[in-house]
Amino acid sequence: MITIRSAQARGAVRSNWLTSRHTFSFGDYHDPAHMGFGVMRVLNDDLVAGGAGFPPHSHANMEILSFVVSGALAHRDNHGGGATLRAGDVQWMSAGHGIRHSEYNGDPEAPVHFLQVWIQPDVLNAEPAYGDRHFPAEERAGRWCLVAAPGGIDDALAIRQDASVYVSDLDAGRELEHPLPPGRRAWLQVVSGEIDAGGQSLRSGDGAGLTDVTSLRVRATTDASLILFDLP
Repeated sequence: MITIRSAQARGAVRSNWLTSRHTFSFGDYHDPAHMGFGVMRVLNDDLVAGGAGFPPHSHANMEILSFVVSGALAHRDNHGGGATLRAGDVQWMSAGHGIRHSEYNGDPEAPVHFLQVWIQPDVLNAEPAYGDRHFPAEERAGRWCLVAAPGGIDDALAIRQDASVYVSDLDAGRELEHPLPPGRRAWLQVVSGEIDAGGQSLRSGDGAGLTDVTSLRVRATTDASLILFDLP
């Protein structure tokens, strides 16, 4: 079964420095019908004005992934993690037993666009950890590029959950397939462009949850950028 979560249906938050769309319940946005998808609890699509951002705040027992679409995202935390991330970069922060961090636009003028995802860990109260990696265009083009996986296999970021996360940039007309063994589910997020997924048309900002299917076939109807979460 494929369940579509359209871009327009997501929860909306707007202020003088932030435009955010929430796929699942988050903060002041609460929808009992959209509390998460399996172990994935948050999928926020954020646009932050130049020089603005999220001041230091705390999290615990959550795997947090950030995907930079454009601009510069500056991260700092109280366990020594720190970097300024740009398009093609993926950041992983394992909050563990507790971490305090900030996320700011690293450019004083241009906005930064990024997606942030929270996944429940498979172990509680672990030591906090941080990592980031750049995935160049040639690694993402026309294929599923593994960016996060248990144990950090194939140079992916080492997420603490039985989840594999992929990104892909597809030219119009290109196709990809991803198998889903029994007991697995998947979430597909369209970052930009338009695709056909299992006979369903999805556009920028749309997401799709897949359960009880053996594979996902994607065809790009325009140039498109995608994130795929293979989940328990």
